[in-house]
Amino acid sequence: MIGRLRGKVAKRDPAEVIVDVNGVGYRVFIPLSTYYRLPEEGTEILLHTATHVRDDAWNLYGFLTELERSIFNLLRGVSGIGPRLAINILSGITAEEMIPAISRGDLLRLSTIPGVGRKTSERIILELKEKVGLLLEPVEAAVSDPDRREGVLQDVVSALLNLGYSRAAASKAAASAAQRVDGGEDFEAVVKQALRVLAGQAKG
Repeated sequence: MIGRLRGKVAKRDPAEVIVDVNGVGYRVFIPLSTYYRLPEEGTEILLHTATHVRDDAWNLYGFLTELERSIFNLLRGVSGIGPRLAINILSGITAEEMIPAISRGDLLRLSTIPGVGRKTSERIILELKEKVGLLLEPVEAAVSDPDRREGVLQDVVSALLNLGYSRAAASKAAASAAQRVDGGEDFEAVVKQALRVLAGQAKG
């Protein structure tokens, strides 16, 4: 089982990164939260990894922080959630936001994550509420006002929807922008950053 992977970024896209370790290219699946913070190709990187083995596949999932990996491992232990869905969930909400949301039993916030409906949100809260308590204290110290930040994020998504963007694109851009703006609590700054993200995607 591979727990960490250090090497150079050989190729990257929103779903995966190829890490060159002494000439061997490891294909690692990643959430958008990791993709947006990846360095340029050719730059050294350290990923915290989780391994998933099936009869027909041996897959690596990578994260820039141990907290993301911890949440990923908790999520894939929930009934009906496999590694791919766990990665998608972390693409729609940061680990720092998800832990307080689960702890508060915030069905509304979890249900807004692309690919996650009410029933899945209920299972996540039921099965993980006590487990995330161990991770909650350091996260609360890092996030000054989770309620305000989540409110701003939802307002930004709403604004982007009104501009004609799809919910999936709006959610991803808003999450990325919130990570890039200090605190993620300034609506104007976050929405401007989200528009830059979307503009960059259109050029690509």
